[in-house]
Amino acid sequence: QLQLVESGGGLVQPGGSLRLSCTASGSTLADYTMGWFRQAPGKEREFVGGISRNGGITFYADSVKGRFTVSRDKNTVNLQMNSLKSEDTAVYYCAARSTLVIAVRTTPDDYAYWGQGTQVIVSS
Repeated sequence: QLQLVESGGGLVQPGGSLRLSCTASGSTLADYTMGWFRQAPGKEREFVGGISRNGGITFYADSVKGRFTVSRDKNTVNLQMNSLKSEDTAVYYCAARSTLVIAVRTTPDDYAYWGQGTQVIVSS
């Protein structure tokens, strides 16, 4: 059974950077599309960025495009977040979708495996 654990969250000032990591256990990530989502208080969970199972395709929400970068290796997926804004404050989750398709899905229901989340607070 695939298990995911996020790390790297914390408090950062506006304009700063953070790097989140999602580490897998129980299975390699080679057969999974990986996504990052976030959920702010009182809001629905939203797609942030994702990467296809072969790493060849990345896709981002318009709100983070040009600031966030998703990367992956065998058992880890990273989310590099630069130029952070207060509106980026949320709990960030990584998620995995088992698939043979080289694509990125943006809907939470498309992902079967989730980490427990890591808090990111952007504040001065």
